[in-house]
Amino acid sequence: MQSFSLSPRDTFDNMQEQRISRWYFGGIASCGAACCTHPLDLIKVLLQTQQEVKTRMVGMAAHVVRSDGVLALYSGLSASVCRQLTYSLTRFAIYETVRDMMGSETGRPMPFYQKVLLAAVGGLTGGFVGTPADMVNVRMQNDVKLPPKLRRNYAHALDGLFRVWREEGIKKLFSGATMASSRGALVTVGQLSCYDQAKQLVLGSGMMSDNIVTHFLASLIAGGCATILCQPLDVLKTRLMNSKGEYGGVVHCLLDTAKLGPRAFYKGLVPAAIRLIPQTVLTFIFLEQLRARFGIRVITST
Repeated sequence: MQSFSLSPRDTFDNMQEQRISRWYFGGIASCGAACCTHPLDLIKVLLQTQQEVKTRMVGMAAHVVRSDGVLALYSGLSASVCRQLTYSLTRFAIYETVRDMMGSETGRPMPFYQKVLLAAVGGLTGGFVGTPADMVNVRMQNDVKLPPKLRRNYAHALDGLFRVWREEGIKKLFSGATMASSRGALVTVGQLSCYDQAKQLVLGSGMMSDNIVTHFLASLIAGGCATILCQPLDVLKTRLMNSKGEYGGVVHCLLDTAKLGPRAFYKGLVPAAIRLIPQTVLTFIFLEQLRARFGIRVITST
């Protein structure tokens, strides 16, 4: 009876090195993307907090620059970065850690419905964790269009968090948490699960390889899905966080917004898409580059 054994060279040839993301890469990538797209986020918030549609995107941007200068377009940047380090870091950490763990156990990609459920859980959790920084971010951005006497004038994100806690109570820090968590779930479903599925389908077609073009195409699809899913909740969340007590809760805010007509729920849709789609594309491109260069090495057999 003849026996066969693989030589070390044959064994090495049958092994393939892969890189998986570290749990904090999503937060770092999101911070980088937020720094690039912050002016668009600021314009979106200013448009959403109008009681009536008086100014469009370009007009609002011109008004901000004329009133306070170009640097005013970066008002609230520290709060935006703080939000990404809480909200995005949490949702990416949950989604990618569980996805990679389940993938290593089964040896195949998760079904799409499982990706959606996992993304929803990660988004809900991240949305709640990031609510205080998100509220300060909205307030700092909205300060630009207020008269000087009515501005809150937070020096930075930590100053805003401390002042809200001291002046309005810790409960106020989580004002709009329901909307923020719900929106977080929808955005994360649109971004993370749709990105993974789009990338899987593109690579599975055999027409493209795992490169930056594939990452761009998949993230473009994910950004569009996320924008359409979350815009109504985004409007309600922004109104709740920017309120000074005029809303009794989510239902009151919903009814008050509905009085302005169905289009009110999609107020700022174009700037939201212009912000969220590039932000999604940049986030995943940065994430994939971090994974490829600094990810955890995993050796798998082919």
